Amino acid sequence: MTIRIYSDEVLAELRSMKKQTVGRWSRWLEKPTGKPVHRQRSFKIKAVVANGQEYRFEIYERQSLRDESDFSCGITHVSFDGSRLTLARYNGPSHEHGDISFQPHIHLTTGKSIMAGKKPENEAKQTDRFKTLADALACMAEDFSIAGIEAKGETSRRLN
Repeated sequence: MTIRIYSDEVLAELRSMKKQTVGRWSRWLEKPTGKPVHRQRSFKIKAVVANGQEYRFEIYERQSLRDESDFSCGITHVSFDGSRLTLARYNGPSHEHGDISFQPHIHLTTGKSIMAGKKPENEAKQTDRFKTLADALACMAEDFSIAGIEAKGETSRRLN
């Protein structure tokens, strides 16, 4: 598999594109089946730029069934060839990440991490902008210019 190199400029452009939800949310599924430990769902979004070119993205939400503070939501860019790149993950305070000790944090993909051969969204910054999965999704929608998401309270949903 060929790894595509994304510059910080291209990543910033992908983040700032005005995006819109498409279709329906998937249903919450408990994973793994049998003895589930978390539930998750996803949905598609797209951006259409000035020249009419369409960019595809997917968003996921994941929530532990055992630990309310163990959650994550993220956004992935789906290239024209079908390859995928996680652009960001918004994680709850259920674990440590480097110097971040049990605090909500945001993993953001950087060109530096890609060039170094690390996980693209390796770097993380602590945040106090969210405490729940719904709040994390709302922050991500704001940060990535995503219209069509209402993410307040206990559940998030797609707006009509």
